[in-house]
Amino acid sequence: MSVMICNLSDYYIKTIFFNFRYYQFCLFLNTKIIQYSDYTLMTAGKTKATNNSKEETTNSSQFPIVGIGASAGGLEALEQFLGNVSEDSGLAYVVIQHLDPTQKGMLPELLQRLTKINVFQAKDGIVVQPNCVYVIPPNKNMSVLNGVLYLFDQKKTRGLRLPVDFFFRSLAEDRKELSIGMIFSGMGSDGILGLEAIKENNGIVMVQDPSTAKYDSMPRNAIDSVLVDVVAPPNKLPEKLMLFLKHIPIAKTDTSKEVKDKSALEKIIILLRTHTGNDFSLYKKNTMYRRIERRMAVHKTDKISSYAHFLSENPKEVELLFKELMIGVTNFFRDANAWETLKESVIPEILANSQPGSSLRAWVPGCSTGEEAYSLAIVFKEALEKINSHEGLTLQIFATDMDNDAIEIARKGVFPANIANDVSENRLNRFFTEANEGYHINTEIREMVVFAPHNILMHPPFRNIDIISCRNLLIYMDTELQNKLIRMFYYSMNPEGIILLGNSESLGEQSHLFTPLNAKRKIFKRSDTAMQPGLYDFPSSFSKIKPAQIEDQPPAAFPPNIQTLAEKMLLEHFAPAGVLVNEKGDIVYISGRIGKYLEPSAGKANMNIFAMLREGLRTEFPAAFRKALTEKDKVSLPNIKVTSNGGLQPVNVNIQWIDKPEALKGMVMITFSDIQEVNKNKEQPNSGEKSGKSKKREELEKELQRTREEMQKKQEEMETSQEELRAANEELQSTNEELQSTNEELTTSKEEMQSLNEELQTVNAELMTKVEDYRRIENDMKNLLDSTDIATLFLDKELNIRRFTPQTTKIFKLIKSDIGRPFTDQASDLIYPEMTEDALEVLRTLVYVEKQIPTKDERWFSVRIMPYRTYSNKIDGLVITFMNITDIKKKESKLHEIEQMRRSLLNASSDVIIKLSANRKIEEFNPEAEKFFGKKRKEVIDKDFIKMFVSETFQKKAKKDMKKLLDEAKDNNYKTEVITAGGQVKETEWYVNVLFNNFEKPVGLMLAGENRE
Repeated sequence: MSVMICNLSDYYIKTIFFNFRYYQFCLFLNTKIIQYSDYTLMTAGKTKATNNSKEETTNSSQFPIVGIGASAGGLEALEQFLGNVSEDSGLAYVVIQHLDPTQKGMLPELLQRLTKINVFQAKDGIVVQPNCVYVIPPNKNMSVLNGVLYLFDQKKTRGLRLPVDFFFRSLAEDRKELSIGMIFSGMGSDGILGLEAIKENNGIVMVQDPSTAKYDSMPRNAIDSVLVDVVAPPNKLPEKLMLFLKHIPIAKTDTSKEVKDKSALEKIIILLRTHTGNDFSLYKKNTMYRRIERRMAVHKTDKISSYAHFLSENPKEVELLFKELMIGVTNFFRDANAWETLKESVIPEILANSQPGSSLRAWVPGCSTGEEAYSLAIVFKEALEKINSHEGLTLQIFATDMDNDAIEIARKGVFPANIANDVSENRLNRFFTEANEGYHINTEIREMVVFAPHNILMHPPFRNIDIISCRNLLIYMDTELQNKLIRMFYYSMNPEGIILLGNSESLGEQSHLFTPLNAKRKIFKRSDTAMQPGLYDFPSSFSKIKPAQIEDQPPAAFPPNIQTLAEKMLLEHFAPAGVLVNEKGDIVYISGRIGKYLEPSAGKANMNIFAMLREGLRTEFPAAFRKALTEKDKVSLPNIKVTSNGGLQPVNVNIQWIDKPEALKGMVMITFSDIQEVNKNKEQPNSGEKSGKSKKREELEKELQRTREEMQKKQEEMETSQEELRAANEELQSTNEELQSTNEELTTSKEEMQSLNEELQTVNAELMTKVEDYRRIENDMKNLLDSTDIATLFLDKELNIRRFTPQTTKIFKLIKSDIGRPFTDQASDLIYPEMTEDALEVLRTLVYVEKQIPTKDERWFSVRIMPYRTYSNKIDGLVITFMNITDIKKKESKLHEIEQMRRSLLNASSDVIIKLSANRKIEEFNPEAEKFFGKKRKEVIDKDFIKMFVSETFQKKAKKDMKKLLDEAKDNNYKTEVITAGGQVKETEWYVNVLFNNFEKPVGLMLAGENRE
């Protein structure tokens, strides 16, 4: 029924998108139905579900989620861990285990036996609650978003499957610093990439001590690949986790606040610089402090000043802190869309502008373990193979990092098997070689990359670079250092060079240095903006030598070039003043004297032409500039009066959009030409006042005409815009009406489906209860049949096999596939040829048949054939039971032999032998006794010995003596007078043996006496 509910709820899901890289979902409309129904069913009778999914999401965001990855041998570790988890820890636990996709999951039931907190098997859309355990179902991948678990079918039912990495990555994205990853016993390396993602988001990483793991491959690989916070046995991890959280509070303080103990933090930075040679003073302080908090929690230190003191006394801890700060989280083709854009559009354009046989250069700073550098090499190789005409082009990649250990790993080019999550199967087959330890990068890719230790803050940059891939490095640095590095990258790149940044990074204040090729994917192109040499901020140890230090060595003088000097003079005296700007108006180049037309604006330096226009240009210039960009043509502004030096200067302004050459394409050239006024007063010296008024009137009329034309143009544009807005408004109104109608229909359907969903939930809860009862009864019956060790065969009315117990296979050659086949076709060890006839007879008469049947190997079975009755008392087949009575038969045969031997001994004995029960009943009477007493055996069996053979005078005494013999419970001699044959009374001496049962209790007497006749 729960499946039906999900299907009904899916009717309201408009669109579901998911991205396997970032595990993000966009759920529209009523996805709350899935969350509510599934969660209610899962927690019925245990955890009360809330009706408000927003409240659940809000509450769920306030507690950490513990992801536990385990594989082979992980059940024992999980039992030890959960057996020590507190009932009110306030955490949620999600168990991700490698399960057989073809088998029903039994892990929740197994774990529930050992822990008091509720254990559920995860369902799609279930809201995670604290103090609960959620177990992944078989053949599923699981992720978490906003505190809700989502399930996906696995692509592969067999082979390499990595559900731990899949979940851990989504956990890191969803819970950030509240994510906790644990790795228990298992084979392989699943979980490593997920732990790295958790570590990147300041989460906690804990691993089972490999020495306590049944299979230590997963724990050891995790310890080797990630800086683990805690390593301990599973039963100790709950306590360690709570202590860790105690020193790192769940409710974080505002990270925007200044670090409390600035002095202690600076001391730590000095210690790091002294011991490692790396300066972290310009790294983001909040990020550093969070990393330091991790190490403080490991050592249970509450104050950063105490940790600084501990750090100064323990150099090894300095190295561990350095590793913590240098966490390099990377993977192949991180943000796949950016790499696809690079492959499909950016690299082909670079190749198209490159000469055949040339060599391109790329730089990957902060390469970590090399995945990003190798990804760039693979993408370049694929793009090159796609363009066959550019044979001979090569790419040399310089990959650098300040972490020597990471560089060593990158050089080996060996990666774990779980990179299959990020690398497509085609790329794995094409560029990798599979090995026991994972995948080796192929030689053709490895030779494209040169790895080297390099501190980007202290060492000189590379030069003549065509591509820089600096992804997710700048986010750890403050604004000042970011600007410094971006300027350095600009200096390092060739014209038309490309730079790639991470999703969370931007150019900031240095955006004028680069032109966006794809702003969404953070791909930029080096612009032609000129930077003054002094603005290049090189590392201090490689700074440019000051001019004062080289005054003694003047540069060699070169003879002047006449052509250059002539062109310079022409530009200065005859060419109009002008500026070259980009499409945003930022000034790229200045020619001539432009002070009469442009002036710097007050405040922070701004090289944008719109901010520098003088009075007179500010009104008409912006519209003309936009027109030139829109029409990609030349626009002129004639006779513009510009305020300059306290007067008005008439100027002709030409705005030209540039199409060629390619280097200047898209830019705009603006030139300013002064208009020389003709002095007409020389011809008419006596008409000064009249001429001045006429001239002023003429200027005003021209200005008025120009204003009228401008207003007319603006009015036409406004009318056109109004018509377009009116049409768009009508379309929006029509669309709005349709949406309202659709919304009303959906609302009605939603209410109906909600009502139906509630009814289905009630029915489903009842059915689940019934199913649970039937399951319990079935388990009881199975255990009953297995424990009785009785072979049982169930047949239908046609004598086809319906079911059989395991013991039945010892009699019939049965396998699982025989279910449904005729019983009469089965070979049997029983010597029971009439078994089929007896079975049919029982079906006809409904009277059971029971027989003792031997087998060919001398076993014996008590075969009982009975009708199979349903709860409604209908006959629906037969039940045949086979009880092994071989031992009973053997003992029966042995007893028969013993009886024969005993009878022979009694008959051959010359003594009178009588066996009496505890109440003096005769049980045995041999032939000599028959002669002695003159009575036949059958006459005296079960008769009272004293009443038959002791006179009344001595009967009372005889009873008392025999009771005494039984009470003493030991062999003895006994004399008594008995009535013998012929009625004679003789005193006879008997040797008495007391007989005992299995409990050593006396149960009879054996009397033996001589016959002296």
